[in-house]
Amino acid sequence: MQGLANMSLSDQLVGFSSLRFLLGAAEAGVYPGMIFYLTFCATLAGAFGGAIAYGVGHMNHAGGLQAWRWLFILEGLPCILLAVALVLFLPSYPERAGWLSDREKTILKESFGRNMARGDDKLNWGDAKATLKEGRLWMHYVIYLCVGIGVSSLSLFAPSIVQGIGYEGLNAQLFTIPPYACAYVVALGTAKISDRYTCRGLVAAACGFTGFVTFLVPACVPTASLHLRYAMLVLSTCATFSSLPALCAWVSDNVHNTTAASLASGLNIAFTGPGQIIGVWIYQNDQLPRYQTGHAVNAASQFVAMVLSLGLWFYYRRRNANLGPNEQQWIP
Repeated sequence: MQGLANMSLSDQLVGFSSLRFLLGAAEAGVYPGMIFYLTFCATLAGAFGGAIAYGVGHMNHAGGLQAWRWLFILEGLPCILLAVALVLFLPSYPERAGWLSDREKTILKESFGRNMARGDDKLNWGDAKATLKEGRLWMHYVIYLCVGIGVSSLSLFAPSIVQGIGYEGLNAQLFTIPPYACAYVVALGTAKISDRYTCRGLVAAACGFTGFVTFLVPACVPTASLHLRYAMLVLSTCATFSSLPALCAWVSDNVHNTTAASLASGLNIAFTGPGQIIGVWIYQNDQLPRYQTGHAVNAASQFVAMVLSLGLWFYYRRRNANLGPNEQQWIP
């Protein structure tokens, strides 16, 4: 993440592109690691993205720096400080936490369940091969790819979409806050429901259906329907981002070995890469303000995610119906 801060010092395309490559390489392991770690222990950040951009927009030429340089500095420096703190204080496994008592370590390991790996366990080729050959896991990855198209395109083009609705300049950044703030609240609710009722697939399918409808409507309604189109932006953001907690947990829940789960979680997140590439190109400036192609592609991807989520939900329910007395349940 230090590259994020260093990018503010770059004046040439080659240097900027090189730092961006290093940032991507460093960031590649962040989300799989976070999901793998938090899955056994337990984002509002997106809601502040527009607010930060709006505030930084008023810092143009402050201290002799352009606003975009301040954006990289303000987002990069906290990452550097937090990374140091994580290295020093965040253990990989309970038995490595020096600030826990032996009793607390035992309680934590028992709460993680019988599938929790020990600190000295390593991913072996047998686990990796079995994970790569699981067809059902590839369905999970494709679902995440489809959702990733919506996540990346909204993250990049939300200000442009808002501008197409009728807001301009810094106000376009400001009006991206409500969709993300609402998505944060809805994501908490869907995560709670999917965990409490063990219905990851149904939650993901419901989000996919909502995303399908709310992406399709803006591509079809007249451009003068500004309030309706903004409402659809709020709902589509809620639907797209709120499926992520259930989808991330769903993969780890159904890999009954945590060393293999680390590979499955990594592959799941890796499939957002192609989704991000697609998301970058679907919102085209010559289609402003309706963005028919972008909304249509997002609607189609959400529909595919919905169908595959329902398929996996039925699959896991059928497998549970045929389980033996001592076999572990699958999470539908």
